[in-house]
Amino acid sequence: QVQLVESGGGLVQPGGSLKLSCAASGFTFSTYIISWYRQTPGKERDLIARIFESGGETYYADSVKGRFTISRDDAKNTVYLQMNILKSDDTAVYYCHALGYGMVYWGKGTLVTVSS
Repeated sequence: QVQLVESGGGLVQPGGSLKLSCAASGFTFSTYIISWYRQTPGKERDLIARIFESGGETYYADSVKGRFTISRDDAKNTVYLQMNILKSDDTAVYYCHALGYGMVYWGKGTLVTVSS
């Protein structure tokens, strides 16, 4: 059974940091492209960061570039999203996404709230 389980969300003050984790199981994690998306009510789910197989290449949306870092530990079947200098606009539900061999998997999301 394929699972992507996000964790690490919560309430943080503006300017603060948070690290999200996504633990995967049920598929060959190391061969999949893993991404983080986020969504706010009434808006589309947006791609914010992506890491390719072997962790050699990454992509960031302009809105998070320089503040967020995506990484993966294939030995632990886990991907991380380190989020620094958080802003109120970063408040959203963050989703983990896996893509490979024509298959797409989603996690259920973790809520990040940036507020004072």
